[in-house]
Amino acid sequence: MMQREGFSIGEACHTVGVSRAGFYRDFAVREPRRADNELRDAIQRIVLENRCVGYRRVAALLREQGRNENRKRVLRLMREDNLLALKKRRFVFTTDSLHPFAVYRNLAAEFTPQRINQLWVADITYLRLQETFVYLAVVLDAYSRRVVGWEVEERMGAELPLKALNRALAERQIELGIIHHSDRGVQYCSQRYMERLEECGFWSGPQK
Repeated sequence: MMQREGFSIGEACHTVGVSRAGFYRDFAVREPRRADNELRDAIQRIVLENRCVGYRRVAALLREQGRNENRKRVLRLMREDNLLALKKRRFVFTTDSLHPFAVYRNLAAEFTPQRINQLWVADITYLRLQETFVYLAVVLDAYSRRVVGWEVEERMGAELPLKALNRALAERQIELGIIHHSDRGVQYCSQRYMERLEECGFWSGPQK
């Protein structure tokens, strides 16, 4: 912005009332985070289009885009975002379906809701911010298409979807037998999430 407007760093600092030293200290902290965040976003986009690629292939695809990124850096960021494709296992994105928890039949595929609070659908996605990523868990009423519960956190643990579910339950009065539909992710198949569903009288748990 300073270059576009013709300001020098000294002039810009004087205008906004900050010291040059303070500017450089802040820049040294923020700029690496922004650079990592831009690379993480590029990696996420590649993985969405190529679900089973490893970090070496991702690094190669980045080079085709003009990004000559170090493989170790790509590996580190993919590991932090749980994007590594493991040998003889399905690709791990926001869903890890290879876990010891129970998985249930997909009742949502056989049911068309006729009113609200008959079928709730839950999912997790990621949001890119300027210097980091956050994960968003939502609970959607399938009939009204309204978000009835949500939660945002920096890490994608089992507590994230549970908080979104509890927020939905605080907002809505439900009847026994309401159907819950989600993917087979470990977060939705965890014991605490399943116990909460059973406690509230949901018909079934995670499905695919």
